[in-house]
Amino acid sequence: MYAHRRLPPAQRRHRRYFAMMAVCITLFVLAWSVVRLWSVPAAVGMCVVAMVIPPIAAIIGNRREPDERWWDESGDPESDRWWRELDEQDDKHSQ
Repeated sequence: MYAHRRLPPAQRRHRRYFAMMAVCITLFVLAWSVVRLWSVPAAVGMCVVAMVIPPIAAIIGNRREPDERWWDESGDPESDRWWRELDEQDDKHSQ
């Protein structure tokens, strides 16, 4: 039906980040609204797991993908032009 299209790297990073943060919030909410009624130690354990997720989400959300060059932009016009030429050559060779 729909052809699989590859998302841009920034959008993939955003989706991964928001998915991990949604899991984090879900763990906190479930821990203190439902799980604590049966087991406080389990609720605390869920919160400890949820506490570790935000730093990992930040690392994953800011990780550079192999085909991205925006980290390499230095502000030096000559250097940036050189990188763009290399990218264009890579695009020609990959086709």
